[in-house]
Amino acid sequence: MILSSILQAIGLFLVTNIDDIIVLSLFFARGAGQRGTTARILVGQYLGFVAILGAAVLVSLGAGAFLPPEVIPYFGLIPLGLGLWAGWQAWRGSDDDDDDAKIEGKNVAAWTVAGVTFANGGDNIGVYVPVFLSVSPGAVVAYCVVFLALVAVLVGLAKFVATRRPIAEVLERWEHILFPIVLIGLGVFILISGGAFGL
Repeated sequence: MILSSILQAIGLFLVTNIDDIIVLSLFFARGAGQRGTTARILVGQYLGFVAILGAAVLVSLGAGAFLPPEVIPYFGLIPLGLGLWAGWQAWRGSDDDDDDAKIEGKNVAAWTVAGVTFANGGDNIGVYVPVFLSVSPGAVVAYCVVFLALVAVLVGLAKFVATRRPIAEVLERWEHILFPIVLIGLGVFILISGGAFGL
């Protein structure tokens, strides 16, 4: 029974979080050369994912008043805003030829990773709630423990992808363009797919 719950949790985590590898890889590319980037990304990913799990557990316990389902799509405004800000920063600094200045401007904050992770977690919450409602409280705990263990694996995999030489070269060259585009696209997708603003 426990083994079955663990295997189901692994499958559920992979299905709902595989897209995070791209976003996390871009975070690693953005923070390349900065001390503590991995730690900040790991902390941010954990903060965002704990918030996702907390929301899913609250909703599944009947505390929908704290997070009504119709509110979830509006979390797409977080990556949309961050993407627009990153795009503005990239455009504003496009004339600056000082590489050191460019590197200094690419510090990745844990709260940014957490915000993007949580905003991207609307589908996670939508999937986790019915699963949590259909299993025992012990299984919910097992799911959460497995999920939290796999967050570190996800971050490690994203770092691996971002540090492969061919991929790293592409990310390094195009990161200042890809990062805002991915965040803006993610925000728009979350808003539209959730029906925010009647879209």
